[in-house]
Amino acid sequence: MLELVIFSSLNGLLYGMLLFLLASGLTLIFSMMGVLNFAHASFYMLGAYFGYQISRYVGYWPGLVLAPILVGFAGALIERFGLRTVHKFGHVAELLFTFGLAFIIEEGVQMIWGKVAVDYRVPELLNFPAFTLFETTFPAFKMFMLVVSVATFVALLTLLTKTRVGLIIQAALSHPNTVGMLGHNVPLIFMMVFGFGCGLAALAGVIAGPALVTQPAMAASLGPILFVVVVVGGLGSLPGAFVASLAIGLIQTFAVAVNVSIADVMATVGIKLDPNSFAGDLWMATVAQVAPIIPYLLLVLVLMFRPQGLMGNRDT
Repeated sequence: MLELVIFSSLNGLLYGMLLFLLASGLTLIFSMMGVLNFAHASFYMLGAYFGYQISRYVGYWPGLVLAPILVGFAGALIERFGLRTVHKFGHVAELLFTFGLAFIIEEGVQMIWGKVAVDYRVPELLNFPAFTLFETTFPAFKMFMLVVSVATFVALLTLLTKTRVGLIIQAALSHPNTVGMLGHNVPLIFMMVFGFGCGLAALAGVIAGPALVTQPAMAASLGPILFVVVVVGGLGSLPGAFVASLAIGLIQTFAVAVNVSIADVMATVGIKLDPNSFAGDLWMATVAQVAPIIPYLLLVLVLMFRPQGLMGNRDT
């Protein structure tokens, strides 16, 4: 039991921090521009593929640095020459633009790297068990992923709260006209924040790519849960995104490890449910089997009872 709690907590924390790397960039972009970027998970996928391609020539570590920079630069160009042009037509046009961009990136990835998973491997330097507990090992690369995610969170928090650049960005989030009147280039700030958010997503892709499967479907599989995190945490709230990321990561990881059904619970009080009875499949389904839908159930409950999210600061 203790083994299950420890390793599920570590895996849940790791998954939650990866979600936060993605959700933080998306939250910053929404806070500043009011746009829910449907292509955000696609930049996560690009980060993994760029990291893979760079690792083939110069190794994993240069790719860890270069891939987020390249993807962030591409995101900045997309904002400057695409999203900014569409902005004058309203939020619906912006949503459609990012929706179409997601399909373009996915098709481009398939044309360049193919439709099957690529062989993106864990670097040899970290290809060993970090520790062994109860005869179960925890890979060193997963520990590295956790350290990078936490370090990125601390760096992002420091940047936004302790530096002049962060103060200008926060001011531009809520009072862009005032910031512009003070002589700052607000459109440039928008472009940099959009690129920075895309770079954060790419960083998540580079550190997750070797441990998870790097394939064209990785964006589509992670995109929906990413929006669950942002909505549950509260649109535009970075602390909310952090809390929601950890909560969903831990809840889903623990749920996967629980092999108990409603029928098992009812049996403890003397009520036996037959698999052939009405809705028999529902009674027999274990928590582990329904784990993938738990975050979406949480989303529905939050929207019903607290539409602004856990720590939301706007009602849109």
